Amino acid sequence: MIGSVRRRPADAHEASVGELVERASAQLSELVRREMRLAQAELAQKGKHAGIGGGMFGGAALTGFLALQALIAGAIAALALVLPVWASALIIGGVLLVITGVLAMVGKRELHSATPAAPQQAIGSVKADIAEIKGRAHR
Repeated sequence: MIGSVRRRPADAHEASVGELVERASAQLSELVRREMRLAQAELAQKGKHAGIGGGMFGGAALTGFLALQALIAGAIAALALVLPVWASALIIGGVLLVITGVLAMVGKRELHSATPAAPQQAIGSVKADIAEIKGRAHR
């Protein structure tokens, strides 16, 4: 073929390697962006649970304090009067203690679901990606 320029096989091979490197770079960038979004979403969810759990413990502390006040008032009333006033104060204190217990249990459950603070799904996904890249690099 006169006048036609033929590519050397090495040039064709280098061009395909360049394309492969460019594609791999773009895919790696997209992968990193996706992993970062996953980690951000996971941390936001755990932060929400931690906030709810902290609020529940705050509510438990408040109602516990109110229950203590009611029980003290009941004990004082029991000493001052024989039955009716202190009985009602003890009933109110008991109800407040039940509310305190429920809030504390819900708060504990919410805080437990927020730990560990590290984004476990994102970390596992990144480890799997690294293992996959290493496996393909050795082929």
